[in-house]
Amino acid sequence: MNKPLILVVEDDNSVKNLITTTLKAHDYRYLTAPNGADAILEASSHNPDVVLLDLGLPDMDGVDVIKKIRTWSNMPIIVISARSEDIDKIEALDAGADDYLTKPFSVEELLARLRVTQRRLNMLQNETTAEASVFTNGKLRIDYAAGCAYLGDEELHLTPIEYKLLCLLSRNLGKVLTHTFITQRIWGSSWDNDIASLRVFMATLRKKLEKDEDSPQYIQTHIGVGYRMTKVE
Repeated sequence: MNKPLILVVEDDNSVKNLITTTLKAHDYRYLTAPNGADAILEASSHNPDVVLLDLGLPDMDGVDVIKKIRTWSNMPIIVISARSEDIDKIEALDAGADDYLTKPFSVEELLARLRVTQRRLNMLQNETTAEASVFTNGKLRIDYAAGCAYLGDEELHLTPIEYKLLCLLSRNLGKVLTHTFITQRIWGSSWDNDIASLRVFMATLRKKLEKDEDSPQYIQTHIGVGYRMTKVE
């Protein structure tokens, strides 16, 4: 089975060579683009499985590339950027990026992010329909059709908001969801009080889901950005 086709969008030759050498060593197929215009052309022409995107491109901002791609495709986009401020991460994720890796990065972390994305792609491809399927992750099982969630053999007694949060995170396994994205999906708005409510509901959900609150397995917090459900083996 072929590994995903990766589009590498990077104008810095040293970084591009590091990424492509790593991909080649691990048998990934890849394309490259040195700027935003070429990235959009390659993405539309070859429909890659994953895009690795630098934000500081010579002809346009990478966030604009994300927005362009999102007008026709949900292909996973992993941002690789030297911009490390929360506001930059939030802007890229809200525009439609799936993940954010800050330069300098290790090749091991890059490969780990690609594996998470690949598992997510495989899960989406293997699902029949979202509402008719059963989601499993470690001991967590969600029966979307029945509206029930279980941890091992025990049913989780969740409030409607907690259940909606759990479903939203599970359907975006491995993807960082920003506070704004979550509150708009759950409450239809993203006021400060919605974000404060989100933190409260997330805390109560975690108490029911995580047996060890000091070592959470399922829900990872990205401080100042949002939350991600991680894959549990």
